Amino acid sequence: MYNNSAIATPHLDALARRGLIFRNAFTSVSSCSPSRASLLTGLPQHQQGMYGLHQDVHHFNSFDKVRSLPLLLRQAGIHTGIIGKKHVGPEAVYPFDFAYTEENGSVLQVGRNITRMKLLVRRFLKSQDHRPFFLYVAFHDPHRCGHSQPQYGAFCEKFGNGESGMGHIPDWTPETYDPQDVQVPYFIPDTPAARADLAAQYTTIGRMDQGIGLVLQELQGAGVLNDTLVIFTSDNGVPFPSGRTNLYWPGTAEPLLVSSPEHPRRWGQVSEAYVSLLDLTPTILDWFSIPYPSYTIFGSKTVQLTGRSLLPVLESEPPWTTVFGSQSLHEVTMSYPMRSVYHQNFHLVHNLNFKMPFPIDQDFYVSPTFQDLLNRTRAGQPTGWYKDLHHYYYRERWELYDRGQDPHETQNLAADPRYAQLLEVLKTQLAKWQWETHDPWVCAPDGVLEEKLSPQCQPLHNEL
Repeated sequence: MYNNSAIATPHLDALARRGLIFRNAFTSVSSCSPSRASLLTGLPQHQQGMYGLHQDVHHFNSFDKVRSLPLLLRQAGIHTGIIGKKHVGPEAVYPFDFAYTEENGSVLQVGRNITRMKLLVRRFLKSQDHRPFFLYVAFHDPHRCGHSQPQYGAFCEKFGNGESGMGHIPDWTPETYDPQDVQVPYFIPDTPAARADLAAQYTTIGRMDQGIGLVLQELQGAGVLNDTLVIFTSDNGVPFPSGRTNLYWPGTAEPLLVSSPEHPRRWGQVSEAYVSLLDLTPTILDWFSIPYPSYTIFGSKTVQLTGRSLLPVLESEPPWTTVFGSQSLHEVTMSYPMRSVYHQNFHLVHNLNFKMPFPIDQDFYVSPTFQDLLNRTRAGQPTGWYKDLHHYYYRERWELYDRGQDPHETQNLAADPRYAQLLEVLKTQLAKWQWETHDPWVCAPDGVLEEKLSPQCQPLHNEL
């Protein structure tokens, strides 16, 4: 459905036939915990407080007064459940009635063992009284695991495949791919190491696809598939160069399928509307006819959702052409705040810490693709890549791309006088959204936010 004929995803393809495919869906942040928290609150990371990863030494959490989707649904009498990777907190902000996650079990078992996940879905559906339900099934596939569980392969593609020491997942029929057959996207080096990396990822995408088939089968077996809204998406971009932790297109573009039994008009069609994962909380609240929240987190500033319900898009195509992005950290050591706006074919990225080298996360660093890229760069060998490491690490403060003419985002137009007026329009648009969403970084890097002064952005005279 997203133009990759090298990998088979029959269950996602079937879901797409009874739903709407979104061609221009984007995450607002390209990092695991921040994205999941944004998806479950409708608020960008800088507004809800999950600036980086939740686990271990990183220890980021959403603010205590954030009113998340599971919290709002519980208050409205909806039965809530989560199976798989949670990766957000605190518990009081993200409470689920039924929870099997890495917090009370192995993430491999609840997020990659599709037989275990199937049985947990069945248990959740059997625990139902007659209340409506919200079930959040968070597959850990196709996340990398070379940093955490390298014995199972770069993407845990060997986990449960029946080989010696790998365990066995009864409902999974592993599909392996020849590295020569994978489709190498423009942002990944075309090298043997990267091709093998992609082939491993394909295997885990296949496992996830088979798991989706099992989940849908459980819904059907429980007699609820034909009155359930089904949404499929991901949390952030792929863990390859220019992907996860970046606000470039490979880091923010997401698959998004929305299947509603009450909106069959556009089944099997493709929407070109620009939509955000920030739209999912409004969509689900709309589905349950629950009013959008309006509340305060700090002081008297009212928090309101800036996303929109996608249910009307299931009826007719809207003229939506703008989405925003906001990234601050990933791991606790990776402070590299960026803000962005997509508007029609244009994409503006603001790199606030542009004088620093772009940071690399531990998970990606040990990946075969990046290690090969490092080794080739050090040895002065061809990298097979569309960039070089110097320009990947060191970026301009403002990056402006015309994706209509330059879909690979290689020609920065920010300093081109022909685009000066457009640049100012996009900067204004981005700043307006930052103010509306109470962004603490709104004055950075050349000013300090002083809310009691006028203007609120006070200059630093720091030569930027």
